[in-house]
Amino acid sequence: MIRTGMIGLGKMGLSHLAIVRAHPELDLVAGCDATTYLTDILSKHAGLKSYPDLDRMLAEEALDALIIATPSKLHASMVDKALGRNLHIFCEKPFVLDVAEGERLVSLAREKKVVTQVGYHYRFVGAFREAARLVASGALGLVHHVRAEAYGPVVLRRKGSTWRSTREEGGGALYDYACHAIDLVNFVYEPPTSVSGIVRNRVFSGDVDDEVYGTLHFRDGASGQISVNWSDESFRKMSTRISVWGTNGRITADRQECQLYLREAHDALPGVAKGWTVRYTTDLSEEVWFYLRGEEYSAQIEYFAQSIQARRLDGENSFESALGADKVVAMMLGETATPELPGKRRAGFWARLRHGGLAVNTRS
Repeated sequence: MIRTGMIGLGKMGLSHLAIVRAHPELDLVAGCDATTYLTDILSKHAGLKSYPDLDRMLAEEALDALIIATPSKLHASMVDKALGRNLHIFCEKPFVLDVAEGERLVSLAREKKVVTQVGYHYRFVGAFREAARLVASGALGLVHHVRAEAYGPVVLRRKGSTWRSTREEGGGALYDYACHAIDLVNFVYEPPTSVSGIVRNRVFSGDVDDEVYGTLHFRDGASGQISVNWSDESFRKMSTRISVWGTNGRITADRQECQLYLREAHDALPGVAKGWTVRYTTDLSEEVWFYLRGEEYSAQIEYFAQSIQARRLDGENSFESALGADKVVAMMLGETATPELPGKRRAGFWARLRHGGLAVNTRS
């Protein structure tokens, strides 16, 4: 059994607690939260050994792994302490709020040779995994545009803030919603090299952005868009979607399904005809031993446990992978270099088309 501790017993922490306790290879030996009312209830009614602070839990418990589900600003310091004890770490997203600190922690985790994973659960949704597979197959031809969207009803009126809507603690829609969309771009296609035209607006919040829009630029000249709004009450809960356009077709995926359109059949996808093909998450998802909120939440914890058992250090959603999303957020905040001139990128794109011998309109 993998002796596991957990820090942060709020909304996500309680979800992880239920999943971990049901896992056959994970032994949740202790939990930690500063809210004594919460830990008292969990100790009394759930039999969870609880601590008021992380230092004490790490000092008194012989742990193999730690799950971190605290406000974002605390991630870096807690990851640092866990690495100091050579623990395998599952950390909720975003990984860190400071890229330089993230780089240091990635290097330290690599030095310690421990398993690391960040909670970008959409990578475990069947439809998004199928989209990534289809893009990697090359069946779309030359990818020229990507669009990622995330909408939901988090902040719908002016009111007192929570840690999520405080710039120094949660970072607002940019870190809470946009990071999911960015990670999906990184997963399904590739990380953008630069951004431009970033719009960040406050709708109801006083300290953070409620909506974020912008343009993404990729290394080979493809373009992208990101559109995020967590103040949209037309959605019952968070809704995320990614679309990828190529010279031979298009893919659109969300939580429910993956839609593929091919102009012509492709050898990389035997049995798939030109035109529309739709596959549903229910058909693409593997059964999990415990269901809570969605298969993906259990699937990511199962993957973490398997990675520890196999000593898989370069698996899905590692610290290094998650830092890629943090770097794009930093670019969107204007903390890194500005992009190349769009005209130069577009010229390079059409040059790739011509050199690839593709029959397309080559107007610039």
